[in-house]
Amino acid sequence: TGVKGRVAIVAKGCDSRSIVSLIQDNKVVREDVVIIGVPCSGVIDLTKVEGLVGKDRDEIADITRDGDKVLITVNGDKRECPVQEVLFDNCLACEMPTPQEYDILLGEPTAAAGDKEKAKSREKINSLETMKPDERWAFWRNEFSRCIRCYACRNVCPACFCERCFVEETEPPWVLPIPRWQDSLMFQVVRNLHVAGRCTDCGECERACPVGIPLRSLAREMYDIVGELFSYRAGMDKEAPPLLACYEPTDVEDFIR
Repeated sequence: TGVKGRVAIVAKGCDSRSIVSLIQDNKVVREDVVIIGVPCSGVIDLTKVEGLVGKDRDEIADITRDGDKVLITVNGDKRECPVQEVLFDNCLACEMPTPQEYDILLGEPTAAAGDKEKAKSREKINSLETMKPDERWAFWRNEFSRCIRCYACRNVCPACFCERCFVEETEPPWVLPIPRWQDSLMFQVVRNLHVAGRCTDCGECERACPVGIPLRSLAREMYDIVGELFSYRAGMDKEAPPLLACYEPTDVEDFIR
């Protein structure tokens, strides 16, 4: 990039985990960055706020957070609600709200999410898990029929760093460039496999999607599978090898067919 000297990065807990993951993959040199850690108590999801008050975000005059409550002002009327009702789902389940990798820490550490918040963050995923396979297939077919293949999810993802994405290959072409639901689904399936062990459940993929596809449901499911099968959490230890480089003879292999 031509940048000389060290670069400063302001990082929440999930951001710091993504930085650590990039260090593990030799994409970031630790000595080249100054990490300014910022404890985070969660980010407000404006889509949830819109659903709560029944108004478009442009009509919301003010949102004020006060401890564990949020005050929403619309047309002069004020409405109070628990902050857990309007936080992003990934924030409800945050395992590391206070960065563990930093050079400077601003503010006081924030407590990790409790079991109640974690359970609430999985409501979408749990509803998918209770579906029959054909129902779940129909759900994702409908969701990816809305995909415009803008690749915002890929471009915003800290774990997507291939110089050339497989969707851009032409010899052979793995997916068609037009936004068919089949190719859009294939793109997300392969992308989630590629970032397995690198995904920190930051939720940016879903947040960036302009058509509101629940991409975190796929990402979090893969995140949990990696944790269950290999006891691995991305971005926790910069000295640890990446997931695919830390095979152990004691790893559970009952998923292999």
